[in-house]
Amino acid sequence: MYYKGIYHLFYQYNPKGAVFGNIVWAHSVSTDLINWKPLEPAIVPSKPFDKYGCWSGSATILPGDKPVILYTGIIDGPPQNTQVQNYAVPANLSDPYLREWIKPDNNPLVIANNGENATAFRDPTTAWLSKNGDWKMLVGSRENSTGIAHLYRSKDFVNWTKTRNPIHSKPETGMWECPDFFPASLSGLNGLDASVTGQDVKHALKVSLDVTRYEYYTVGTYDTEQDRYIPDNTSIDGWAGLRLDYGNFYASKSFFDPAKKRRVIWAWANESDTAEHDVAKGWAGIQLIPRTILLDPSGKQLMQWPVEELETLRRSKVTFSEKQMLVTGDRVEVKGITAAQADVEVTFSFGSLEKAEAFDPEWPEYDAQKICSFKGSTVQGGVGPFGLLTLASEKLEEYTPVFFRVFKAQNKHKVLMCSDATRSSLMEGLYRPSFAGFVDVDIAADKKISLRSLIDNSVVESFGARGRTCISSRVYPTLAVYENAHLYVFNNGSETITVENLAAWSMKKPLQMN
Repeated sequence: MYYKGIYHLFYQYNPKGAVFGNIVWAHSVSTDLINWKPLEPAIVPSKPFDKYGCWSGSATILPGDKPVILYTGIIDGPPQNTQVQNYAVPANLSDPYLREWIKPDNNPLVIANNGENATAFRDPTTAWLSKNGDWKMLVGSRENSTGIAHLYRSKDFVNWTKTRNPIHSKPETGMWECPDFFPASLSGLNGLDASVTGQDVKHALKVSLDVTRYEYYTVGTYDTEQDRYIPDNTSIDGWAGLRLDYGNFYASKSFFDPAKKRRVIWAWANESDTAEHDVAKGWAGIQLIPRTILLDPSGKQLMQWPVEELETLRRSKVTFSEKQMLVTGDRVEVKGITAAQADVEVTFSFGSLEKAEAFDPEWPEYDAQKICSFKGSTVQGGVGPFGLLTLASEKLEEYTPVFFRVFKAQNKHKVLMCSDATRSSLMEGLYRPSFAGFVDVDIAADKKISLRSLIDNSVVESFGARGRTCISSRVYPTLAVYENAHLYVFNNGSETITVENLAAWSMKKPLQMN
């Protein structure tokens, strides 16, 4: 949340080790989303209503500039794990860092007493204020294999009542964790406060799927009279639908930043190596770079982009002095930067799509990851694969390619974007998937596509076509580390690719606030 000039990040944390368990709400603060100061935990298990854990939730700023946290507590141990929704308030509003939080004794506010599944009932959203003065918020749940977002309303933020129907549900999706529900403007670049509705507004519903450990979302209409969310028919409502990110990206949460009139979304990236490695290094899991999130001009999907403050870490800019023509098999190094910690923006173009490969109708059309697994960066194509080789060792024993490939389908072209960890490391025992998603662009009209990749030692966070498709990969090179990491542009397609422009920066480390 943003409160009186300070950004607050609350996150699930085990202060006793780099393993799951002993979860508290850790707390860090910042004035710019980049340089952070860690504080003491904000919420720890201490009451009967959170004795077995303080789990995910959200913050809401009430009238009078009063922040309130809603969070899930567990009141008994396995196998019940009964989940309830609690609240906490600052002990001292004059403390700019809000270091201390109080959990009033009238908790829990919401219990599963009206047909909800008490063992799958968690992660309350930021609340919004409806036109009739009711506060409303969602709680993620499931019933058998149906994912559910229960809707609750309150006049006073203390006494909550469940509405007759959930705001939305979907069979065969499993538990909906960390739901996020927010408005997005059809006509502007500004983000919107959670309470905004109207004709010029769409809504997005995002959920984290406990079964698959990825997130999907839909864009649609919020019927404020019936309190129902109706997804548009422009994407699939389910596992095969749109994702905010097609890689290591989970439990995301957005908030409205009134200082810059933007909506910012932030997600956690888990490790892809072993628990033993986590214990050895002493930490596990990272926050990815915070992103601004907007509605695409088409109104069909969301777009994401790293917050502008990230650019304050850029140094030692390098560019190509002229356009680079890449024929089949070409690889050109981007020199003059620290390739292990870099920010690179590049635009690729091509003259023709005649050589685009046919999209086999037998392929799983909505499983881009599977297609990328057998159409990787080394498999020569027509238009592509072309893109970046990140975190590459000098002799390419290790590298993580981020690339595009264009296919010709029945009446249109399909653009595949991949971030392939298959060859990212010589270390054994790693999860090394070929993450992928399709990019919704009119490639026939544009004949060009952009890519931005943030490279930071063990993570490659990439944004295709100005953030229409995003992929974050956790990778652990053993050779391509520090000054031994290299960065290349490449083309393994028969169509000549032109690097229209490229800019890359070494990235300095953020500072810890005083």
